Parts: sequence; C-alpha cells; structure tokens
Amino acid sequence: MSKNIVIIPTYNEKENIEAIIRKVFSLEVDFHLLIVDDGSPDGTAIIVKKLQQEFGHRLHMIERSGKLGLGTAYITGFKYCLEQGYDYIYEMDADFSHNPEDLVRLYHACAIDGADISIGSRYVSGVNVVNWPMKRVLMSYYASKYVQFITGLPFNDTTAGFVCYSRRALAHLDFDKIKFVGYAFQIEMKFTIWKHGFNIVEVPIVFTDRTEGESKMSGGIFKEAVIGVIKLKVNSFFRKFAPCTAPQQEKISIEETKKKTEASLVEA
Repeated sequence: MSKNIVIIPTYNEKENIEAIIRKVFSLEVDFHLLIVDDGSPDGTAIIVKKLQQEFGHRLHMIERSGKLGLGTAYITGFKYCLEQGYDYIYEMDADFSHNPEDLVRLYHACAIDGADISIGSRYVSGVNVVNWPMKRVLMSYYASKYVQFITGLPFNDTTAGFVCYSRRALAHLDFDKIKFVGYAFQIEMKFTIWKHGFNIVEVPIVFTDRTEGESKMSGGIFKEAVIGVIKLKVNSFFRKFAPCTAPQQEKISIEETKKKTEASLVEA
C-alpha cells in the first residue's frame, strides 16, 4: 500500500479530472488519490467511477450531496485518509494550477528531510504566478502579507492550497475546532498546526491559472478571509494549543528547505 494520498475536492471538473488523475499516477513516487466530489452536475463523478475500474485501489472517491465548502471537503478527506492508514496526505486542486510533479518535492520535504508540513509556495522566491491578471496577483500576494501581519505566521504563502501534511500532524488536530469552510480554511489549518508547534516549511512552486473549467474564486471568498483572520487571532488568545510530540526525524529549518528546493529548480 502507498503511504501517500492526494485529496482533490471537485465541483464541475469534467474537463480536468481524467488528465489530473492520470498525471498523478504517472509520477515516480507512488501516490493514491481521493476525489471528494460535491455532487458535480457536469458528471465529474461518473468519469472518476469509470477510472476506478482501471486503477482499482489507488483511486478513491467520496460523493457528497452538494456544495458543502472546501474546508468540510478536506476535513472529510483527512478523516478518511487517517482511517485508511496513510502517512502523508496532500491537498491539491484539480485544474493543473498546481503542477502534479511538485508533489514529489513536497513528499521529499516531509518524508526525507523531516518536515511535518510542506507548503507549495508561490511567494517564497519572488512571485511565481502564471496567467493571472495583475490585479489578482496583487490581491493574493497582499492577502498573504495581511495574514502574516495579523497572525504572526513565519512563512510567505499563508493562503496556499497545495500542501503535504504528515499523519502525526493531522492526527494531533481536533477537526471539530476548525471552523472555516471557504478560503479562510487554508489559513486556519496552517495557523492551528503552527500554534501546536509543528515544523512547517515552504517549497517554491510555480502556480499556473487554470486553462479548462471555471474558477471558484470570488470577492466574497477574500472577504471571508479578511474578517476570518481577525477572528482567528482573537480566538487564539482564549484557546490552549497542546504542543506536538518530538518528531522522529531531525527538524529542518525553512531556510534549509528553501535552499534545497531552489537548487532542485536550477538542476531541473
């Protein structure tokens, strides 16, 4: 059995879903996939079911009744993956905005270099975003800076949705205390894990906007994050965060991971 599983939440991703599944399964590291589909009316789940006949136990799917939010999709996936015994659990979009090949680098940062969490970061080495209008680039970049300022998080891409979590980090969390379901969910997860004392590193990636399907991003999603971050910080003053246990491998610093991943980009 693979120790890696990638969670991909979907809603109307028929243009991308087969291609992303085949790409992940072609990688040099063995990854399984869990699709969490929120009742896509375009037939996304039907495509996945057909591919399950080909890929068998490597391809999992949870079907939900409707659009219940990104956060609940991931938490449903986290619980399933922990029950199934996976050691490294990943978040990734279905639309190729996250390059599946970077999953290998996220895996190495955790499984080999010893991080608890690795983040595919758009902003750790400049601004690495392709095909976004400048307005959206600036909105995203300064949203992350705003989150850093309010929360004190010590890394650059606080809103990233391309992440590898170690089993021990996710198993340490009380998912009932994760309250946000939209864009702010990504911030809350990083903030909570950081407050528990886990080692989080950033792996530089290039983010490419989708070419197929429709974006799920909206102004309302950013508004949720702006208000939610303040609530998150205030509530943290009244909450105890149980410290994590010592990791099995020696912790590495954010700067060490940055140097390694930048070197790998140059070699590639």
